[in-house]
Amino acid sequence: MKFFIDTADVAEIKDLAATGLVDGVTTNPSLIAKSGRPILEVIKEICDIVEGPVSAEVTATDYETMLKEGLFLSKLADNIAVKVPLTVDGLKTCKALSDDGIPVNVTLCFSAGQALLAAKAGAAFISPFVGRLDDIGTPGMELIAEIAEIYANYDFDTEILVASVRGPQHVIEAAKIGADVATVPPGVLRSLYNHPLTDKGLDAFLKDWAKTGQSIL
Repeated sequence: MKFFIDTADVAEIKDLAATGLVDGVTTNPSLIAKSGRPILEVIKEICDIVEGPVSAEVTATDYETMLKEGLFLSKLADNIAVKVPLTVDGLKTCKALSDDGIPVNVTLCFSAGQALLAAKAGAAFISPFVGRLDDIGTPGMELIAEIAEIYANYDFDTEILVASVRGPQHVIEAAKIGADVATVPPGVLRSLYNHPLTDKGLDAFLKDWAKTGQSIL
């Protein structure tokens, strides 16, 4: 499974990219707004930090303007993936951009039918929002399983990018199903390597080592 970071906080991205565990970044207008910085400046900076795909989202809702924005965003860096919403105009834009060799992340997916349409439109990534489905009492991971089954039936190249991840269990469940990518807030990625028994074990090892009076270097 690949890990994308779901943030526009450049400092967080730099810190986590240094671990070698970050395969890409997803942004959206809400995350950019939280950064308080110009959108194009932030996107360019992020693209310089990570080698993998950086999702940059269009803000228009009509096909003609979406396409113009998508083409513009795609030229900001070689690793841009244009992000479009799962609407009719978004799918039309996805088809046009993907036919032009531009990777597209189709976002705000909440049903298997929507995911099927995105794959047919040539999406590089489909972003089902598992947390938001959980919020309304619909198990988000059931959608991931449905999409994985459908995509396997037809050998679609579209990667399942699990979004709206609320905690480490979402990541583990998605990995068990076989999702290609999880895009996670920085805190969720850090939580994956934290465990109290690891801390307890390390503390015991260090105390025993101190008793020997030795040094490796």
